[in-house]
Amino acid sequence: MESNAVKAVALGGGRGLHASLSALRLITERVTAVVTVADDGGSSGRLRRELGLLPPGDLRKALAALAGDGGSMWSTVFQHRFGGTGALAGHAVGNLVLAGLLEVLGDPVAVLDEAARLLNVRGRVLPMCTEPLDIEADVIGLDEDRTAVRKIRGQVAIATTPGQVRRIRLHTAGAPGSVPKACPAAVDAVRDADVVLLGPGSWFTSVLPHLLVPELHEALVDTPAARIVVLNLVPQPGETAGFSPERHLQVLCEHAPRLRVDAVIADADSVSTPDRLRRAATELGAEARLDRVVAEGMRERHDPAALAGSLRRALAAVRGT
Repeated sequence: MESNAVKAVALGGGRGLHASLSALRLITERVTAVVTVADDGGSSGRLRRELGLLPPGDLRKALAALAGDGGSMWSTVFQHRFGGTGALAGHAVGNLVLAGLLEVLGDPVAVLDEAARLLNVRGRVLPMCTEPLDIEADVIGLDEDRTAVRKIRGQVAIATTPGQVRRIRLHTAGAPGSVPKACPAAVDAVRDADVVLLGPGSWFTSVLPHLLVPELHEALVDTPAARIVVLNLVPQPGETAGFSPERHLQVLCEHAPRLRVDAVIADADSVSTPDRLRRAATELGAEARLDRVVAEGMRERHDPAALAGSLRRALAAVRGT
């Protein structure tokens, strides 16, 4: 199979999804980003609260990551943030454009396809769900009794908690206890893919949420695609402080025990106990691949070319080619 024929799907949000998309676009032009929609902070949170729309920030970043050369100026403008102290301060231009398109068109998938044409996107960007979601987490270590469980609500609060996150739950915004419904196009993309990537990214607020949407979870379990997990380079303060690479895999398994994985990619210099990571990967059915994928001089960022090379080798090994 020619590399440009590979249908790749990357699931996540924020900077982590940008890393996987930047690597995948070096392998194939048939890339679909499936993006979390639970952000409640910054410009996205303000637009979500004021207009009741999907938070646009992570969707905007995914569009920019896949923008072609013909859309480079628009990509730059999309990422531009207003300064000053007025009503627009802190808003990204792309967030406002997406919010306007959402009010005019109504359908988030149509909105993202329209924005993709404007930016000359190579691939497609889809929301995980077509309605905004809320995240709730069980967190320990916040009380004198370090084992006491406290419920923390909201993506920003969970991502910055000084406690240790144990488990998360998702529901449709404003409807506690509801079951989130997946975007059908996202489900179809996962089922039709040749390779699906989970991670890197904020583990509890960008990566694991995809596993908690029933239709998307079933698609990830059933897809014939190669399933590859890309681990973070460093623990995230608050959300995964103190987590070892293997702990990330254990938490993934706790949230989706039926999910099997084909390969786990980690940076060789970021893993202090390779044997433990290999054992944790094996429990998911995967082979751990330790490569040097960190950007030079930037310990917290993946190098797109190095990650693309690691993904190519992982995919070849899964296929037996």
